[in-house]
Amino acid sequence: MAETWISIAKVHEVPVGEFKPVEVAGRRVLVCHTEAGFSVIDDTCTHDDGPLADGFLDGTAIECPRHGARFDVTTGKVLCLPAAVGIRSYPVRVEGDEVKVSVQ
Repeated sequence: MAETWISIAKVHEVPVGEFKPVEVAGRRVLVCHTEAGFSVIDDTCTHDDGPLADGFLDGTAIECPRHGARFDVTTGKVLCLPAAVGIRSYPVRVEGDEVKVSVQ
């Protein structure tokens, strides 16, 4: 099955060091822009289902504001407890001025 790429943001809408929450295919995700490039992750902390969009980005780590769980936005891996399960990350690419994601 071929990947379907969905445009979710313009490059200029998400400056380096910031993120933008969006809904795509019925999922809440965050478009994150780090020095490493763009990443797309679920917008839900696996510890208590809180919105990561209320947290903050520090390099490639995003911290949940509720209990301090941290995740790597490039991989979804847990960086700090109390979360024990990573978050889903999605394939992302930039075409021209469009940030696109595949959520299949």
